[in-house]
Amino acid sequence: MKDAPAAGSVTITVDDRELQVPEGITVAAAVLGHAHAGRTYIHPVDNSPRAPYCLMGVCFECLMEINGEPDVQSCLISVEEGMIIKRQLQHEEVN
Repeated sequence: MKDAPAAGSVTITVDDRELQVPEGITVAAAVLGHAHAGRTYIHPVDNSPRAPYCLMGVCFECLMEINGEPDVQSCLISVEEGMIIKRQLQHEEVN
């Protein structure tokens, strides 16, 4: 039996793991505030791990797949009930 969500929270799924997070925060803040803290994205040019940095949409270091759409700046998107989020830790090589 699952715990009931806390008042003022929403349930999101990050990398196939359900998390309860405060409503009104950004996706970047939600991911950083849980066990997924750390890298959220692998840079496609040099394979370096990236994580949210500026948290205001300037640096593009917080890119994640949100509800099936890749390369979304997660610091600009507020969490919503049932949102599906995937960290972009792999990329396809372009030939």
